Amino acid sequence: MVDPILRGKNTLAIEDDRQMRLLIRNLLYMLGASDVVEASDGAEALSIVKSFRPHMIVCDLMMKPMSGLEFVRRLRGDKANQARFVPVIMVTAHADLDNVALARDAGVTEFMAKPLSAAGLEKRIQRMFNDPRPFVLVDDFVGPDRRRRRANGDFGGRERRMAPPQLIPVDAAGARLG
Repeated sequence: MVDPILRGKNTLAIEDDRQMRLLIRNLLYMLGASDVVEASDGAEALSIVKSFRPHMIVCDLMMKPMSGLEFVRRLRGDKANQARFVPVIMVTAHADLDNVALARDAGVTEFMAKPLSAAGLEKRIQRMFNDPRPFVLVDDFVGPDRRRRRANGDFGGRERRMAPPQLIPVDAAGARLG
């Protein structure tokens, strides 16, 4: 049997629809999560991450009163938040290019369209943990590097990164800090 990808990991599921939240919770447990804490919107989730340290977060895009995008922006922007660099998978039934770009620019790690499948979720989680992207810290963005590595490692740009994925602080011009 293959070792479940989430074995021993804590997760946070943020979804306003109760049935979808239960589905996400059950999928996360099926993939080996040791603990799944649930929130019904971004504001509740921000309160939860003050005392609960998840290894990953699955978050719906459109919720009220605080959307998933606003949650991610606040999470990534809060220097004191212990979960600031936790990977976030954004899920939505509104997977148009504009929403994908908004999620990417907010600092989301992965993006998935609903309906969710166990295989699709597992694939995204494996990519997050087995091939993580470095985090970028600049004035107007905190999150995983928005560029995906090419299979041959050739980035073709002056900001090519040869180091293994790690936290890489950069300034607004893209130059490494420190």
